[in-house]
Amino acid sequence: MPARKPSPAAGASLRLDKWLWQARFCRSRSIAAALCESGTIRIGGGHVTKPHHAVRPGDVLTFPLGRAIRVVRILALGTRRGPAPEARRLYDDLSLPATATAASSAGASTAERDPGSGRPTKRERREIGRLKAGR
Repeated sequence: MPARKPSPAAGASLRLDKWLWQARFCRSRSIAAALCESGTIRIGGGHVTKPHHAVRPGDVLTFPLGRAIRVVRILALGTRRGPAPEARRLYDDLSLPATATAASSAGASTAERDPGSGRPTKRERREIGRLKAGR
């Protein structure tokens, strides 16, 4: 009789690096394993340093991804690395919306500066051009 794959049961678990890869947070399992080993992933508030750490539905993961901190609740365990719409069904994103984080960081970069300090802005360059042309 051929070997059967175990069916996902209520108490089933999956390796953390494999789940991150299946949910499309990492491009490869080796990148997912390196992320796990870096110690920056938290499951329920506790640091994880092993890629083979078991995750189950209901676990809350917190980890850095690019410039953002992602907070996700695991809804299901995947059976394969499928397309993005299928991967999005594996988790519930609890992170702040991208527009809120972009607005807060954009507000910091658009601060007013003293006139005449630093490089001239495009508006100031046009004004300088008008002054020079008017001679």
